[in-house]
Amino acid sequence: MTVAVLNAQLRPLLEARLPEWVDARWYSSKEEAVDLAPEAEIAWFDMHDKVAKAEAVRRATCMRWLNSIAAGVDSFPLDLLRERGVIFTNGAGINAVTIAEYVVMGMLNIAKGYRAVMRAQDRHEWLRDSPGKRELQDSRALVLGYGAIGQLIDARLAAFGVDVVKVRRSPGAGTLGPNEWRAHLGTFDWVILAVPATAETEAMIGAPELAAMKPDAVLINIARGSVVDQTELMIALRAGQIGGAFLDVTTPEPLPSDDPLWDMDNVHLTMHLSGLAQSRMFERSAERFLTNLERWRTGQPVAPQVDLTLGY
Repeated sequence: MTVAVLNAQLRPLLEARLPEWVDARWYSSKEEAVDLAPEAEIAWFDMHDKVAKAEAVRRATCMRWLNSIAAGVDSFPLDLLRERGVIFTNGAGINAVTIAEYVVMGMLNIAKGYRAVMRAQDRHEWLRDSPGKRELQDSRALVLGYGAIGQLIDARLAAFGVDVVKVRRSPGAGTLGPNEWRAHLGTFDWVILAVPATAETEAMIGAPELAAMKPDAVLINIARGSVVDQTELMIALRAGQIGGAFLDVTTPEPLPSDDPLWDMDNVHLTMHLSGLAQSRMFERSAERFLTNLERWRTGQPVAPQVDLTLGY
């Protein structure tokens, strides 16, 4: 028997379908997860409390495979997992559909000035003209990060007639390399961040990048708050250096109620809700986990595996 320590939220989706060789131990609290961790050979430690999650991983000295519903893995002790030779599968692609839809929603919202329309409705005011005049058609978007989310953003924006250029290491049509995109920033109407949070992407959008963008360009961040220098972003937004920002992620999270970002008219904050705006996350994660269980048992590769050196 192989001991698997699993979140009780997933029990209705998993328990009846677990193979006979899995001895499931269910936790309903972070304290239970930490207590059960030393027994785990397979573990699924997804908790909002990052400290407790890291502690559970540290205590799981018998663990051979760690699974997570999250695509971003920056809250896990990757060095420790690498040192112990643990296989780590994450949730890359699980929430890609809804996050890509959020990007399109944000772009349309800004392009058509929809926030001003909703405010007019609240005032019972009949507007005589549209507060937003932009069209997505024939605009240009730069997508930094071309994993599952970036690819779906590309496909959806193409349907709107947006000229999408992506940044990735492998060359191809409509592609810029990691060392090329900064020189072209001034040609894009939308700069979309879908990169993982790593040392390489830390503050990749700072004062030089913001200064290079078009005055009416919009920065869209559905990656992690750490990939943007938030202080420099606020300076650029106040100065009208760029047109606006659609931020699903910030530093820190939750954003303090007195943070200036809340009150900026050219900022749209969506409180890291993009991946939660759907009801199939757990269902998709459970299906992937069950498929991986059989593959892991028979010595086949499980997927998607996190590169514990690169951090994604």
